Amino acid sequence: MGKNKKFKMSNMMLAFIAVLVVIGLIALAGFFLLTPPDDVILGQAEATQVRISGKVPGRIVSYRVDEGDKVMAGDTLVFIDTPEVEAKLQQAEAAQAAAEAQSAKARKGARVQEITGAYELWQKALAGVDIAKKSYDRVQNLYDKGVMSAQKRDEAEANYNAMVATEKAARSQYDMAKEGARQEDKMAAEALVRQAGGAIAEVESYVSESILLSPINGEIAERFPQVGELVGTGAPIMNVVDLNDLWVTFSVREELLKTIRIDSELNAFVPALDKAVRLKVYYLKDMGTYAAWKATKTTGQYDSKTFEVRARPMEKIEGLRPGMSVVMKKKGTEIL
Repeated sequence: MGKNKKFKMSNMMLAFIAVLVVIGLIALAGFFLLTPPDDVILGQAEATQVRISGKVPGRIVSYRVDEGDKVMAGDTLVFIDTPEVEAKLQQAEAAQAAAEAQSAKARKGARVQEITGAYELWQKALAGVDIAKKSYDRVQNLYDKGVMSAQKRDEAEANYNAMVATEKAARSQYDMAKEGARQEDKMAAEALVRQAGGAIAEVESYVSESILLSPINGEIAERFPQVGELVGTGAPIMNVVDLNDLWVTFSVREELLKTIRIDSELNAFVPALDKAVRLKVYYLKDMGTYAAWKATKTTGQYDSKTFEVRARPMEKIEGLRPGMSVVMKKKGTEIL
């Protein structure tokens, strides 16, 4: 009986010790599992992007580069077909030729035949104004009914205004021919020649926009329209990203800013590269009322405002690309 009693006591002691060990292990596991980990501040790498667009509308003829291609400043990117601009150039050249002829006539003096010719040109211009006005009125009527596009209406209006200007110029030339070529007339004719030359220079600058070049060294990030599609004035055609001008943007609540200042150095980590990096703050600004606010207490004594913090890598980081996540750790109100 004594041995059995001692055996039972020993078993009870072992069971008690085992329970204590299990409780200790559970408490230890709970300590490590329930202790909140360090929070992180998530940022994103960004880079300068230049949007490529043209001054004149046209149709995409062909691309010289694809997305992901490296380009140098001055490289040809895209060809745009602009037949309207080329037609305008022909018109401007014709106007210049006419202005030069009028200037020569002013220098030589008007003859009866020239006066008659100037009169006929004026009458022709008047007829052109009449036709352009009727065309514009018809287009305007269709536009008001919603069956004509605004572009067509604008083209008709521009044509009418051009014909009015032509008629005025023709009338001026006729009056000059009647009155004879004075010194002032000669100067005016020469000015018209210069004006026509300026119009040609302007149209030629638009013609040059049919071939778009890269303004920077970089990489083609995106192409928007497809070959054959129409693009309007200023419409984006592609983006060129400058991978040598990278920075990281963080959104940081103000209670974490006590260690962050302009020129502060930050420790961060790039998960995609599995690499620690050093950053230097160069921009610090509140994100405005549209940014998220967070109450510091349930009673709401004040709200914690969010600031935008931008920092550049202190050394070139191979493989870092726009859009990659960059992480900073924080513990409490301290950034580690």
